[in-house]
Amino acid sequence: MIEWNDIDTVFLDMDGTLLDLHYDNHFWLTHLPKRYSEIHQLEHEVAEKRLHQHIKDIEGTLDWYCLDYWSESLDLDIPALKRETKEKIKQRPHVTEFLSALRRKQKAIYLITNAHPAGIEIKLTQTNIACYFDEVISSHQFRFPKEDKAFWLALKKHLTFDVNKTLFIDDNIDVLNTAVNFGIKNILGIHQPDSQQQRILEAVPAIHHFDELLESLNLETSMDG
Repeated sequence: MIEWNDIDTVFLDMDGTLLDLHYDNHFWLTHLPKRYSEIHQLEHEVAEKRLHQHIKDIEGTLDWYCLDYWSESLDLDIPALKRETKEKIKQRPHVTEFLSALRRKQKAIYLITNAHPAGIEIKLTQTNIACYFDEVISSHQFRFPKEDKAFWLALKKHLTFDVNKTLFIDDNIDVLNTAVNFGIKNILGIHQPDSQQQRILEAVPAIHHFDELLESLNLETSMDG
């Protein structure tokens, strides 16, 4: 699927790509409404409805991903609440093997995510994968989400990379489409970002798990050796 010798740079999303999106879905749709209702003494149904509508209203914007925004809007310590369920933060299958193989292949590896820096810290501490990346980049640095072409323009100024020799893997179809429109030649989606919810992507090339890439990557690494 991928001609690895033609790839110099690999951009990887975090939530739903390297990490199971079940943690985030559980937090925002189940745990947060429960804690919001408890802390502010609201009926659970009222809290849940209010939160779900708020989340829907700003979906796709930078605020949607911003823990500072949610902390201020809800008068809650969102990072502290996220730590309450940190045991649910899990790598998706074969992530460590894939990152290790990319390292052996001497690729430039960047984590590029819409996640807020406070959330990134919680997840990287829990999963111990930070050591594999040349740099961890949050869209909050550029003040545009990855769904916006302005993010990619800012990223191109920040990093040196060839769009024709870059692979980008993400679970969000809107983000992938924006990357393609920017000029990223090689993209891959993720079929099932949440391990508890079935989904198949048909609009773009996609994989279920990273073991689908390991054979070709390890083969080319072996041949180079």
